[in-house]
Amino acid sequence: MSPSITEAWRWLERTARLAIGVPDYAAYVAHVRSHHPERTPMTREEFFVERMQARYGKGRSRCC
Repeated sequence: MSPSITEAWRWLERTARLAIGVPDYAAYVAHVRSHHPERTPMTREEFFVERMQARYGKGRSRCC
C-alpha cells in the first residue's frame, strides 16, 4: 500500500474503534512512552481489562 492509503486506513481504523468503544492500545503505549517515560506501560491484556472496568465497572450508573 502507498503511504497515503496506509495512513487513511489507520485513520479509519482508529475512528471505527472509537465509534464502537474499543480502546486503542497503540495510542496508549505511545502516550505513556512520550509523556510518562518513568512508567512501564500496561500489557495489552491489563490495558483492556482496565478500560472495560472503567467503562462498565461497579459504581457506574447505566440504564442498560
